[in-house]
Amino acid sequence: MTSEDQDPHAPIAAVSASADVLRHPEAGEHLLTAVERERAARFRQESGRVDFTAAHILVRLCAARLLGVPADTITLAQYCPDCGKADHGRPYLPDHPDVHVSLSHTHGVVAAAAGHHPVGVDVELTARSGSLLQVAGRVLAPAELQQVEAHPEPGRAFLRQWVRKESLIKLGRTSLDGLAEVDLSALPLDVPPGRPLRSRYQDLHLVDWTDPVRGAVICAASTAAPRIVVLASEAG
Repeated sequence: MTSEDQDPHAPIAAVSASADVLRHPEAGEHLLTAVERERAARFRQESGRVDFTAAHILVRLCAARLLGVPADTITLAQYCPDCGKADHGRPYLPDHPDVHVSLSHTHGVVAAAAGHHPVGVDVELTARSGSLLQVAGRVLAPAELQQVEAHPEPGRAFLRQWVRKESLIKLGRTSLDGLAEVDLSALPLDVPPGRPLRSRYQDLHLVDWTDPVRGAVICAASTAAPRIVVLASEAG
């Protein structure tokens, strides 16, 4: 991995094609726990299994980079406080309770983050912008909805706010039911392709970027400014 800056204490966020993650020198399904392998096997389509596996490997690579340890020493677990089950829910590192992690996957693209501060990350394909726009009225604040509807490309504008809000959910700052109460209308909707855009919401640092190669929109949020790492430089 290479990094856009050298702050060793900043949270790490990464996005990659699923296939690139699986080609990484440290990658392999041997990194997954038995629970993760069982969950991966449930996917009916191979593409879903690949995306799930890649996301769960990428978050280990981020945590390993953060801690300066091999990826095969990182154990990932999940827990759902609503049902008490350990096969889904918020991810965490049992052996490193001081490290926060987050992951996201969509069709062929995955994102992950790790930090000593709470962190959340989300990735969506720009091709999904039209279908997601249908829920805009339920998840946007009034000022946000007005901005999105006035934008030349409402679908893409909504997708930007959607990934931001999803990252806040994963950060633990809101829930699906509370998304319309989060007003991000002060943040710009347009993000130059291939270059991170940094902004603030209350005490949070947000990093938005658009990946034109993979056709993806990404947001990472944390109480400390995340740094972006590039996986592809080490993929074999």
